[in-house]
Amino acid sequence: MDILLVDGYNIIGAWKELRALKADKLIDARDRLIEMMAEYKAYSGWRVIVVFDAHLVPGIEHKNIQHAVEVIYTRKNETADERIEKLAASLPTRRDQVHVATSDLTEQWVIFAQGALRISARELEIEMEQVQRKITKNVKIIQEKRPTSKIPLSAEVTEIFEKWRRGMK
Repeated sequence: MDILLVDGYNIIGAWKELRALKADKLIDARDRLIEMMAEYKAYSGWRVIVVFDAHLVPGIEHKNIQHAVEVIYTRKNETADERIEKLAASLPTRRDQVHVATSDLTEQWVIFAQGALRISARELEIEMEQVQRKITKNVKIIQEKRPTSKIPLSAEVTEIFEKWRRGMK
């Protein structure tokens, strides 16, 4: 199984859409990132974990699941980088491949040394745009194939029902 660890605030700071949301309200940027990662998870089938630094959200360590994405807020005085490094070292088994999404060069070197693969914020953004295009295309195809009736009817039966609806015999 592939596992994607996302440095939340690093990605928010790198993606134009999320930067704009952060300027107004940080929580909106976080929520949008989590929604986007849920779409990514649903499309790719990967396990996705988003990690946020505690220094931007004071409080104790907190873990939850939002939209089927694991979200971790680090404990006080622990950075997302430190938590990601621990996760990158502890999560993989022989069948797992860990990918870390961050543009922090130092972090990339550390996780690479642990056997994880790195994805820059820009690479993830491009991949996310491709995933969203594919999802949109698939939804359109499904909608076009969907019958107008909930019960599949032949053209002949549909014509008969349409005549009855109009009061014709």
